[in-house]
Amino acid sequence: MARISIEAIPGKRHGVVARRQDVMEFATFYENARDDCLRTVTAVVGQRDRAEDLVAEAFARAWASWPTVRRHPAPRAWVVRTALNAHVSWWRRRRREVPAADWAPHDRAGPADGTGLPDARLMAALRSLPERQRQVVALRIFLDLDSETTARTLGIAAGTVTAHLARATRALRAHLSETEALR
Repeated sequence: MARISIEAIPGKRHGVVARRQDVMEFATFYENARDDCLRTVTAVVGQRDRAEDLVAEAFARAWASWPTVRRHPAPRAWVVRTALNAHVSWWRRRRREVPAADWAPHDRAGPADGTGLPDARLMAALRSLPERQRQVVALRIFLDLDSETTARTLGIAAGTVTAHLARATRALRAHLSETEALR
């Protein structure tokens, strides 16, 4: 994912001239949150290149709504949720456009390339989980959000987050133990 500089941020937002303080604040947020958000979305989506596109789109939307996003209790979670919503929209469009026989699995992970993404064994284990469990693991583990924030982000109850995390942890432990035993 490309790094941005202050010069790369457009000077206007919805016809309003952006204040330099807004630009600097958003640039700092972007630099601090970019890698965490990319890791989280990659863990859920499974494709590095797709995750990069989704996160870039989410950050563009965050900039367009920066006064609102800035006040959000968990702006990183806002970006991740926006990226995941964009992924759902993309998948729905793709489902309508492509015959079912030609569908490619949307959750294949690309090779780890030293960018701080989880290793291939962990990505394979994450792909084996149901999508909601992947989302919970990504938000709770990769973004280090608490159960309440994760629940609000995903639109589910905090107890459901706890249950999904427990099931996911059990499944990941079993999957990784099997993988280790085969080595």
